[in-house]
Amino acid sequence: MRSTMLWMPHAEYVALREHGEAAYPHESCGVLLGSTRGGDRVVRRAVPCRNVHAASPDTRYQLDPLEIVRLEREARAVGEELVGFYHSHPDHPARWSATDLAEAHWVGCSYVITRIARGRAEETSAFLLEGRDEDDKRFADEDLRVLDAAEEAAELEAISP
Repeated sequence: MRSTMLWMPHAEYVALREHGEAAYPHESCGVLLGSTRGGDRVVRRAVPCRNVHAASPDTRYQLDPLEIVRLEREARAVGEELVGFYHSHPDHPARWSATDLAEAHWVGCSYVITRIARGRAEETSAFLLEGRDEDDKRFADEDLRVLDAAEEAAELEAISP
């Protein structure tokens, strides 16, 4: 069985990493909008959101549910869908934590995490939330393919629905 892939334009990859740097020492967060094809997710837009976690924004993130609903509606209006989420880990590895798993609920979506070390984006990793329900959910490593400007248009055209 082949692993799934998350395809992302270079500009969106850079933008989500810069969002993490700008939010440092707090966690940044956002939504990935695009499409799915054959089990892969194709990002068209990485939309930054405000981290509304009031108690510990330096170690946790929370997206405003109303903002997610608004973004889903906007995406549907232009033929896109919510394909994932992103957030940063200030001074911690770009790996999911037990808290990340406990608070992840969108099975079939990608979760992208960027390590921000002393204010600089270092590593970005992607994970697919798999499972049948809350008791069965788990993260699987996902290949992240960042398209450079020269290949972006042709690759996205080829893999888009």
